Amino acid sequence: MAQQHLDPTDPTATPVTGEALAGYLRAQATEFLRALRQHRETGAAAQGGTEDSVDAARALRRSVRRISGSLHTFRPLLETDWSEGLRPELAWLSGTLSMEHAYEARLERLLLALHRLSGASGLPAQTAAASASPATVVSGRTAGLDTAPLKAAHGTSGPADTDRGNLTVGAAKAGALLERQLTLARTRAHSTALQALGSSRFHAVADKIAVLASEVPLTAAAPTTDLRPLAAAAEERLTDAVAALPLVTAGSPYNAEALVHGLSPDPAPHPQDAPWHQVRLLLRLHRYAREALHGTGGPGGPVDVRLLTAGQALDRHRDASEAAAAAAASARTPRIAPATAYALGVLHADQRHEVEAARFAFQQCWQKQTVRTS
Repeated sequence: MAQQHLDPTDPTATPVTGEALAGYLRAQATEFLRALRQHRETGAAAQGGTEDSVDAARALRRSVRRISGSLHTFRPLLETDWSEGLRPELAWLSGTLSMEHAYEARLERLLLALHRLSGASGLPAQTAAASASPATVVSGRTAGLDTAPLKAAHGTSGPADTDRGNLTVGAAKAGALLERQLTLARTRAHSTALQALGSSRFHAVADKIAVLASEVPLTAAAPTTDLRPLAAAAEERLTDAVAALPLVTAGSPYNAEALVHGLSPDPAPHPQDAPWHQVRLLLRLHRYAREALHGTGGPGGPVDVRLLTAGQALDRHRDASEAAAAAAASARTPRIAPATAYALGVLHADQRHEVEAARFAFQQCWQKQTVRTS
């Protein structure tokens, strides 16, 4: 079904000047300060935090990404020294705040995939695992993956049943290994985030954003300059990047090249993934530019369904790609049992198939006919 969205290059549309950009940046800066206050009030010292603190951290990242993206897209309309000095700090803050959530989501994704692939009957809740001691976590994970399905596997004789039995045996230890490694990484990311939020570097960034909430350092010509050419340039960069993607390959159900690379001893990221990650970033910049043009950007504001669906597909692509890399890295752990390595190999292949599924979903979404209206 065709989706409707506004065209920033439409010459008949009313010009949108730098005053609209100033209003958008002030709104995002105000949202940042509100989220920061909520984050401090709800308390985020405990790993994982409460639901309110998690929401506040998400709102912090959301506003920081939009401010940073707007500084990038509309930098000719902003004071150069100020914007070029703030952008790297916003990138540092966004990356630091996102790591704990990324590790948590990656662990949950991999454990659920192991559970699905092994046919296990029970999987301990993530909340219980996070609060348990390491020994309890390992034994609990083993108990969750090593019960009835394993016994059933011993009682069957078909090749598929034998493979499932081998996977179930290794899945328990693979899950425990992944939990140890990713929980440790998450704990370190949590400590890093706490240190960052208490640092003088963060307070300097927060002070600049607080000033931004009331005063946006525009250039002298910005109040009368149309934003649409800059927004159109962001859209063009996105269109060119998408045109360079192998969408024909993304339309096929199987991409053996990606699987072969992941099973090699080379720990470098797969070269096919980088262009897709770049498109994901450019799509965000395009969305934020459209928000600035149309005065949206709040949690309840209108969204372009086509762009939102495409962004969700690329988010799934990024998550599956990073999960596959984590499974491959765990499989390279020295002196692990063959059954554990087998389970991690199956898990890696499963996540690479998820990567291909996300690419196919993006291709189907992006190639839909677009209706442009003024």
